[in-house]
Amino acid sequence: MPLWRAHARGCFYHMKQKEAAAVMKAAVLHGQKDLRYEEIERPKAGEGEVVVRVRATGICGSDIPRVLGRAAHYYPIVLGHEFSGTVAEVGPGVTGLQEGQRVTAAPLCPCLQCADCQRGNYSLCKHYKFIGSSVYGSFADFVKVPARNIVPFSEEVDFVRAAFFEPSTVGLHGLFCAGYQGGEHVAILGGGTIGLFTMLWARLLGAKSVSVFDISDARLSLAKKMGADRVYNTAREDFLEEALAETGGEGFPFVFETAGQNATMSLAFDAAANRASVCFIGTSSRDLQFPWKQFEKMNRKEFRLTGSWMSYSAPFPGREWQMTAEYLGSGRLTLDDALVWKKFPMSEAAKAFSLYETPGAVGGKIMLVNEE
Repeated sequence: MPLWRAHARGCFYHMKQKEAAAVMKAAVLHGQKDLRYEEIERPKAGEGEVVVRVRATGICGSDIPRVLGRAAHYYPIVLGHEFSGTVAEVGPGVTGLQEGQRVTAAPLCPCLQCADCQRGNYSLCKHYKFIGSSVYGSFADFVKVPARNIVPFSEEVDFVRAAFFEPSTVGLHGLFCAGYQGGEHVAILGGGTIGLFTMLWARLLGAKSVSVFDISDARLSLAKKMGADRVYNTAREDFLEEALAETGGEGFPFVFETAGQNATMSLAFDAAANRASVCFIGTSSRDLQFPWKQFEKMNRKEFRLTGSWMSYSAPFPGREWQMTAEYLGSGRLTLDDALVWKKFPMSEAAKAFSLYETPGAVGGKIMLVNEE
C-alpha cells in the first residue's frame, strides 16, 4: 500500500475516533410527550466551564409539565437540573477541579450584572439562564456548566443521594427567607421532596418540634420515618384542632408551605401563631382565592408572609449549597432510601415520565441513572 494511502487511512481512522468521542446519548424532548433517547453532540468545556459526566439525575416536578404539557421553552431541549456525577473535562482558566472528582452543580446561571445579582440576590436575577430549562441539562451522559456553579462533595456520599443537592438547598433557602430560628414549633405543609428537606433542616437547626401535614398517608409515614415529630393527614376533620393543641393552642411560630396548593396555602393562615413567620416555598399553578375573613388573619395575627424562590445566596452559589455539602458529607443530613421511589436507566426516561400521566401513580422521587 502506498505510504500516502496508509497515512490517509490512518487519518480517516483517527477522525472517526474523534467523531465517536464527540457524541453522547441523551433523553431529548422534541415536543409534547415526545421524549427520545438518542445520540447528540457531546458538550465541550470552554473558557471557565466544566463538563460533568452525569451519574444520577432526579425528575423534578417542574420537568413534568415540560414533558407532558407545553411548558418547555423550546424544542429540542434536554431537561434535568438535579444531578450528580464526576468531572469529565475542565476548560481553560478553571483551577481547583480535577477529572474524576465527585461533583454536583447549581443549575442557575445568573447574569452577575443586574442590580439583584450585585446585591447577592441571585435567585431574583431577571436575566438568568437555567440548566435543564433554557440551556441543555442533565438528562444525558454529560452536561456542561460554568465552573463557578460546581459544588464538590465527599467520597462518602453516593451519587443518588448527591442528586438531592438542589431540593435540599431549596428547603434550606426557605428557612433563611423566613428568618428561621430554632427553639420553636414548626409546621411543614406538604410532605413531598421539598417539604421533607425543609423538615430535615428545621430539625437540624434546632426546632422544638416539627409537624408535617399532607393528604397522603404514605408521604406522612416517610416524614415520620425521617424524623418528623408529628404528622397530620389533612383529610381528617379534626386534624387542625389536634395540631394546634400540641402548641398549647398558640399555633406555629414558623409555617412553611411547600406544596403550592390552594388548600395548603389557606391552611398556613390557620396554622400560624400570632407574630408568626409564614413562608411560601411551593409554587402555585392556578388562581389563588381567599375569603376575606381568612385573608384578614394575616392582619389580626400580624404574621409575616414571605415567598422563597430557588436557593442561592452570596458568595454564589451560596451557603445553602455549602451547608448541604458539609452536612451530607459529615452524615448529619441523613437521607432515607425511601426518598427514591423508583430508579430508571436514562434510556427509559420516556417510560418514567409516562407514569406521571396517571394521577397518584408516582409515589415519590424518580431517579434516572447512568451506569458505569
